[in-house]
Amino acid sequence: MNTLLLPLQIGPDGRTMLATPAQSLRNMIEQVLFTAPGERVNRPTFGSGLQQFVFAPASDEMATALEFTIQAALLEWLGERIQVEQVAVASADSMLSVTVVYTVLVSQERQTDTFLRSLAD
Repeated sequence: MNTLLLPLQIGPDGRTMLATPAQSLRNMIEQVLFTAPGERVNRPTFGSGLQQFVFAPASDEMATALEFTIQAALLEWLGERIQVEQVAVASADSMLSVTVVYTVLVSQERQTDTFLRSLAD
């Protein structure tokens, strides 16, 4: 199945560019991470709620809760495609960094992707 490359881009032939399966999966993970529950009208539970933790007091317990919340959201929405092995969240200055280590179930290929988001937005 072909999916559009996100963010949308126009190729040299004037058509919208398509994503590879790896790009498509990475885009889906990013959507789950940075979508707040309630943000999508037809899927009110979609997302991880990651951004609600940004201003929470920093502690080991909070970091563990955040990682568990992200793993649960990825399992719920992408559990048929990936097996999440590890999630690590860090913030520095005004940037939030989420590293997800996962196995693609179809190919059994292990991947590590890091997603960055500005906290200033």
